[in-house]
Amino acid sequence: MSGRSETLAANRALLHDEQGTLRKEAELRIALVYPSPYRVAMSSLGYQTVYRALHGIEGVAADRAMLPDGEGAPLTLESERPLGTYPVVAFSVAYELELPGLFTCLERAGIPVLAAERGPDHPLVIAGGPLTFSNPVPLFPFCDLVLMGEAEELLRPLCDAIRSGRDKRSVIEELGALPGFHAPALAGDKPPPVAQCADELLPARSQILTPNTELSSMFLTEAARGCSRGCTYCVMRRSTNGGMRPVPPERILGGIPEHAKRVGLVGAAVTDHPRIVDIVRGIVEGGREVGISSLRADRLNDDLVGLLRAGGYRTLTVASDGASERLRAFIERKTYERHLLAAATLAKRHGLGTLKVYMMVGLPGEEDADIDELARFTRELADIHPRVALGIAPFVAKRNTPLDGEPFDGIARVEHKLRRLRQGLAGRAVVRPTSARWAWVEYMLAQGDADAGLAAMDAWRAGGSFAAWKRAFADRGVQPTGPRARVLSSREIVALRRGPATASA
Repeated sequence: MSGRSETLAANRALLHDEQGTLRKEAELRIALVYPSPYRVAMSSLGYQTVYRALHGIEGVAADRAMLPDGEGAPLTLESERPLGTYPVVAFSVAYELELPGLFTCLERAGIPVLAAERGPDHPLVIAGGPLTFSNPVPLFPFCDLVLMGEAEELLRPLCDAIRSGRDKRSVIEELGALPGFHAPALAGDKPPPVAQCADELLPARSQILTPNTELSSMFLTEAARGCSRGCTYCVMRRSTNGGMRPVPPERILGGIPEHAKRVGLVGAAVTDHPRIVDIVRGIVEGGREVGISSLRADRLNDDLVGLLRAGGYRTLTVASDGASERLRAFIERKTYERHLLAAATLAKRHGLGTLKVYMMVGLPGEEDADIDELARFTRELADIHPRVALGIAPFVAKRNTPLDGEPFDGIARVEHKLRRLRQGLAGRAVVRPTSARWAWVEYMLAQGDADAGLAAMDAWRAGGSFAAWKRAFADRGVQPTGPRARVLSSREIVALRRGPATASA
């Protein structure tokens, strides 16, 4: 079987399992691409929201494509066409490490990866998604247009301009002059403010249910958009339109289709919704399972955790983010030990099998004493609940946050702290860290400029290993550019080229 035949067969099997697929004859068909595999793409509420919104515009349809699992070229699911045959190829990019997937999709579609190498007959390549809230600049060398922020109200002017019959450059010039759009070739590397959609357009909801996702057959709906909290590391901190925008419970519950048996409530701070208990009760008493994307320990109570248990919860997951009370105060995370101890008590009382706590290591000013405090406190949690798991991510400073530009702690230091934590826990809790090496790569992109994007392309072309990323950053002279970023010394740059894992990170 040829590569194309294998891709078609795999796509048709995925379509067969879907509920809610949209099919429509339209004058303008847009290839809507997610640069990760199907199971990740169809777990993205933003991707599904844009898919439905494009279909809601008269004369417009969206055909989905994703990063292939195998070696084949990406073909759209609905029309089974190569991306290069579409007038517009639109990417939804969630975070920095999805850049290589974007490169792969373009190359396999026969579209030059660099925007500067495309001609008037190539598709218009645009990108949007969560990455635009922090630092989209590494995307700029590869995009004709970037949609900044909340895209709901940008899609109609985008489609109107494309259908105007003008040439590609004229379309880019027209849209690049509008709020919410950025044309890198015309406007340079300084991104404009993010777009903000009207509250009446909320909530975003799933269009398609499928078992073939990370969140198998779960219907996703926003409970609120944005966040009113002031955590200094978070891109969503007091975000668009002045903070958190709760959606009325009636609108949330009324938008859940009858066939949805599992419902996920999505948002940066879902449990901050003033009527979260009413919303969860409405889902559970309707005979459905429930999931929540973010549980704040200080918002948990007996009623809410009891409803979560009745709605299928087996693990109670909360976040503390800082290893110690001192660090949580520094990052303005209003979660204290008493909240986490209460969460452990609630998890045990309601028979939840695991208490999982997310946190970061490597925050500015973090010391071994903070790690020791974390070990001590985690043992206290384990005294209450028999199974505690720590999900640990190295801190990566993001643009448009108060901690923008803070240096990465270092691969060796992060790994030292993880060893120290495990020793202090003495087997009392499970430690599940993400990679310090790839966190450093994410940091270099999150704090980088267009050259960081070009280095990502170099690393991808060189095979995508960690060593390839280090060489690419060094060869391009990439430096973090945030207001407090530490510039690497010439000795560190030479060390990067030679390859020691701990040289600069």
